[in-house]
Amino acid sequence: MSDNTYTPPEVWVWEQASGGQFANINRPIAGPTHDKELPVGKHPFQLHSLATPNGVKVTVMFEELLEAGVSDAEYDAWLINIGEGDQFSSGFVEVNPNSKIPALLDNSGDEPVRIFESGAILLHLAEKFGKFLPSDPAKRPEMLSWLFWQMGSAPYLGGGFGHFYAYAPEKWEYPINRFAMETKRQLDVLDRQLAENRFIIGDEYTIADMAIWSWYGQLALGRQYNAGTFLDVESYTNVQRWAKEIDARPAVQRGRMVNRAFGDLDMQLRERHDASDFATKTQDKLEADS
Repeated sequence: MSDNTYTPPEVWVWEQASGGQFANINRPIAGPTHDKELPVGKHPFQLHSLATPNGVKVTVMFEELLEAGVSDAEYDAWLINIGEGDQFSSGFVEVNPNSKIPALLDNSGDEPVRIFESGAILLHLAEKFGKFLPSDPAKRPEMLSWLFWQMGSAPYLGGGFGHFYAYAPEKWEYPINRFAMETKRQLDVLDRQLAENRFIIGDEYTIADMAIWSWYGQLALGRQYNAGTFLDVESYTNVQRWAKEIDARPAVQRGRMVNRAFGDLDMQLRERHDASDFATKTQDKLEADS
């Protein structure tokens, strides 16, 4: 372990970028940096997002609703490029004052309703359409407990382990060990729960599965931080079984693609305005333009 030490100042002052990938999106103040209105499409739901795990939760939910025959869940999905600061536009801040993706405008009623925070969006849509909630009301507290478990736990995986293992400008033993230990503990929590349940709360697939899979399922499938071997994700056999079953769902496969602007071009659908958009992905459009 390094002998370097850091003595915090009496009063912290923001004097330089935090360093590492995504450093340019971090700042100690809120509010917009520039004026720009958000685009508006033809559907009742206007989603502004990016296919990070938090964004994937919501696009999977929309695609699952449509797969289940809920035609009123049609949506427009607009790309928010967080690397370029789209989340700090005046229009985006009006929908989400926290300047984080995803952000949703529900225009299906008399007045537009804004919803931000991915868990809140999932719950809003589930309650609105009566889908992907437990059929037994007695199981609702259990589902909510796991939904909020994900909301509270994932920052240790993403901002903790993911940042220090994959994105920090320097590799430090202490934070990597600390957050790797916590991530593996969380995987063990899930593995024990899934040892006795097909899905998170039993035999029913719910928004808790969508939320948790987007982070921990994709981690188990080797899609997060290139850390599958380091964390020995294959050893969590119950998580593996659950992650693969959900990954095979057609709606999940589509949801993963929406607002994706990185990785394999064939998996990118940067904007989604109609189901037919999946037939002309980013790769196809680039080939057509060449």
